[in-house]
Amino acid sequence: MAELVYPPVIGAAHGLFRALDIRIDLQGTENIPRKGGAVLVSNHIGYLDFIFAGLAARPQKRLVRFMAKESVFRHRVSGPLMRAMKHIPVDRKQGETAYQHALDSLRAGEIIGVFPEATISQSFTLKSFKSGAARMAQEAGVPLIPVALWGTQRLWTKGRPKNLKRSHIPVTLRVGEPIEAPADQYAGAITRRLRERVQELLDAAQRAYPDKPKDATDSWWLPAHLGGSAPTAAQVKEAG
Repeated sequence: MAELVYPPVIGAAHGLFRALDIRIDLQGTENIPRKGGAVLVSNHIGYLDFIFAGLAARPQKRLVRFMAKESVFRHRVSGPLMRAMKHIPVDRKQGETAYQHALDSLRAGEIIGVFPEATISQSFTLKSFKSGAARMAQEAGVPLIPVALWGTQRLWTKGRPKNLKRSHIPVTLRVGEPIEAPADQYAGAITRRLRERVQELLDAAQRAYPDKPKDATDSWWLPAHLGGSAPTAAQVKEAG
């Protein structure tokens, strides 16, 4: 079936990024398979992460079908777009339906995008990973593709106003080599290996990032361990 919506949406996103002068530094796209199924796994620090993670697959002419909260599909604007782009709604009360949908898509040769932290990390550090991505890759017999994003939190993240004005914010992405998910291995062990790799890529993206906070009031987007004023994971947990 022809993709009538996804490519124009990608084109519109590129146009917006050019208008906002968002400088995208993307490396490792050769690790996205040119054909066949794969589970693309990314850290999650902002509301626009799925757009940027999806861009990582475009040099290989692939489209990524993301698993997203069912509420996004009920929105009068985003809902029709999400359905037309064949993203997968996840109802946490009936998660098995979304899981099976993703499995069927993987077996049909699609790339499925997953944020294994489940929610945005307000500390901008990696949270624990749920094992669903590894289990899907095992059952479908496809690799896991680790991805790290950095800078997207400055555009729009939880608890902060959107910054979609021409502010020249850079965004850095790193795509790692595929990780195999053998069916005879424990999904938890694969998940730990996957998280370690995403952490390595995130560290690399942060080292390569060209911007630093302008002053103390601008350090909110930098995690505490890098000298920023973002809350630590423990502080986020305490705040509930």
